[in-house]
Amino acid sequence: MQLTIHSSFLPQTDPEASLAFYRDTLGFEVRGDVGYQGLRWITLGPKGQPDTSIVLFPPSATPGITEDEQSVIAEMMAKGTFASVNLATDDVDATFATLAESGADVVQEPTDQPYGLRDCAVRDPAGNLLRIQQRV
Repeated sequence: MQLTIHSSFLPQTDPEASLAFYRDTLGFEVRGDVGYQGLRWITLGPKGQPDTSIVLFPPSATPGITEDEQSVIAEMMAKGTFASVNLATDDVDATFATLAESGADVVQEPTDQPYGLRDCAVRDPAGNLLRIQQRV
């Protein structure tokens, strides 16, 4: 069996802000933008990696979710503890500088980790944690 990662889902609460961050700040290309009943799903991915995408989705559209669960998710997103993704770069310091200049919510400046990576962390407009890593 051979599996690959096709898409991962991250919640978004403001499609325009999320689109601007992932497209304009991170440089991802838009692969899909679908609206349905006032909600919006945006599929983006890194240029040169057409088979790997992130889908920014409205968490309220999750099937079977209760109002209480929606409230918990909203609280966790606001604190930045609901969802995260790890990205890789060949120059974490330059990537961090671009993110910091853009006004991204900085969580951690570039740091050498004891497990062989140099990384930084920011939050996207919905509060999702993005850890950006570089092998050293």
